[in-house]
Amino acid sequence: MSGTIERRTVDLSGYPDLVVIYLGMRVNALSGLKTLFGFGPRIGRSVAAAPDGLLLHENLMLSLFPPHAGMRQYWRDFASLERWARSDPHREWWQQFLRNSGGTGFWHEAYFMRGGMEAVYDDMVKATGFLKFAPVRPARGAMFSARGRAGKSGEPATAAPITEDDLYARPPGTGGAA
Repeated sequence: MSGTIERRTVDLSGYPDLVVIYLGMRVNALSGLKTLFGFGPRIGRSVAAAPDGLLLHENLMLSLFPPHAGMRQYWRDFASLERWARSDPHREWWQQFLRNSGGTGFWHEAYFMRGGMEAVYDDMVKATGFLKFAPVRPARGAMFSARGRAGKSGEPATAAPITEDDLYARPPGTGGAA
């Protein structure tokens, strides 16, 4: 037996509003490869721009067959994450995805230091994460936005990339929920 294992931990008291978010994109059709690989450089540039509040970004490979890539991000607080998600370039990406998922499915799950979790799954043909065990609900009404799903009070600092009315005014099959 080798020596004593070095155990370490972290002091998160300086991050009382920390948010950890996992995001993933799964290829559902051959055309989804182009969509998936097209996002890599864009995400890299957005991370390199060091958005306010992003503490750490890590890329993950969730599956090779079918291709399913993801990332884990640590944000200082929900306000920073929400502000970034509602601004360009993310706003443009989200609007584009909701018009046409490009042969992919997308999901995210967010976990909050002060408690609570929220998630959304768009065009996911195979259950992932919470979808595997929790009751599934439509992402409508209060469940449409991350703020609503997380039970966060107050108003967002910026407008949503797309409203529920705009999304669902489209013909069926042209996009998922925000």
